[in-house]
Amino acid sequence: MSFQNPTFIPGPTNMPEALRKACDMPTIDHRSPLFGKILHPCLDGVRQVLGSRDASIFFFPSTGTGGWETALTNTLSKGDKVLAARNGMFSHRWIDMCQRHGLDVQIVETPWGEGIPTDEYARILQTDTNHQIKAVLATHNETATGVRSDIAAVRAAMDAANHPALLFVDGVSSIASMDFRFDDWGVDVAVTGSQKGFMLPAGLAIVGFSVRAVAATETADLARTFFDIRDMQRSYEASAFPYTPPVGLMNGLKLSLEILLEEGIDNVIARHARIATGVRLAVKAWGLELCAASPELYSDTVSAIRTPEGFNATDIVTHAAEVYAVAFGVGLGDVAGKVFRIGHLGSLSEVMMLSGLATAEMCMVDLGLNVKLGSGVAAAQEYYRSHPAPRLARS
Repeated sequence: MSFQNPTFIPGPTNMPEALRKACDMPTIDHRSPLFGKILHPCLDGVRQVLGSRDASIFFFPSTGTGGWETALTNTLSKGDKVLAARNGMFSHRWIDMCQRHGLDVQIVETPWGEGIPTDEYARILQTDTNHQIKAVLATHNETATGVRSDIAAVRAAMDAANHPALLFVDGVSSIASMDFRFDDWGVDVAVTGSQKGFMLPAGLAIVGFSVRAVAATETADLARTFFDIRDMQRSYEASAFPYTPPVGLMNGLKLSLEILLEEGIDNVIARHARIATGVRLAVKAWGLELCAASPELYSDTVSAIRTPEGFNATDIVTHAAEVYAVAFGVGLGDVAGKVFRIGHLGSLSEVMMLSGLATAEMCMVDLGLNVKLGSGVAAAQEYYRSHPAPRLARS
């Protein structure tokens, strides 16, 4: 694989050179005041990106999976009931984690390509008059299928039922790339990681807790040590970690937040939407369809593209890597071999995306699919030309 070419997987994403250099730093004493000058801007910056005034932010040397475990173990007790929809690989994995922790998961089986069935959530919550459900899980952006779910509608269903359950949101492939509103949506725990919208290497689980979620730690009895937010809270007061922090990643995150906030979160969101629209127009020009069942479900960070019946979509990914040294994402779980995925998030521009679309076209033509070379690229070009980026985003 050539390091000269950008990747088009849904994460880890391309890293700006400045962020790579920020992570590559000399050793410092992480118990000195210098670490606090890295830590506190990261806490404040993530809070802004989440769209919150007072969420408690926590960083763990882990990935989004560790963030899921942080959400569960700090707020729930063995045998607690959890409501979750299984509509893709990552919602499936979070459900599996709940079950391994001894939680009672009420699973709403949902076709892959559909979003969270908020009407069914509403019905279940309305009938749960004894409030046995202690948490509602919602995967904001299902990375396996390129599906965005309506978190505001999930909160509305909870509020309409006057239900006190906590709302946990997996925002691993949406936060810092797509519209996310921690306070406005009444989110109690939001989970993400360093390797997607924040444009860094994998290695940081980034988690936001509401006041209610923090309070739940006092009664939760699931085992936790490494992921105990109470230890983190006490250490943060002294500008420290309860164990050795990943200083280089934290320093990279500090710069990443400066870059995102300088561009402006609204501009970041608009950039991802603009690039994603070009990809969707290319897919249409190829005569193919997305896995996402309808336009309101389309993700702005990843497109899962269905290939014709009988064609192994994984061949496109393999061919791209072997022949053109470009990385796309394979299909996972129920859609393995049926879709290939184009990631369009993080450090990405329209010009970079055009190179990915051109490569995908070459692969499909090479493999005998009925795709006209240049058709998707031209469709995306027309859109990008007529919807230029704001000057600040281009600078």
